[in-house]
Amino acid sequence: VKKDEKKELYYLEEAAIGGHPDARYNLGCYEEENERIERAGKHWIIAANLGCDDSIKALKECYADGKISKEDFAAALRGHQAAVDETKSQQREEAANFFVTH
Repeated sequence: VKKDEKKELYYLEEAAIGGHPDARYNLGCYEEENERIERAGKHWIIAANLGCDDSIKALKECYADGKISKEDFAAALRGHQAAVDETKSQQREEAANFFVTH
């Protein structure tokens, strides 16, 4: 099966616009592969603010390499933590504990 990169990119962009954090992360990876680090960082910051763990890892590497500022990295960490906190609930914790014990 032939891979259609333009179509893949189109649907990634559509999903990212729709708020899908993994699509946003993948767009960041695409931009990084094409040496557009600033755009990649922006995608990863948005994905981190939506709770994407992989984006935090990518941003951590960029920060270590000096490609993003300390302020941008700190803001992304705060946004990521806020997104993760929003998804926490007593019901989710009980469900997770149920699957651990059974």
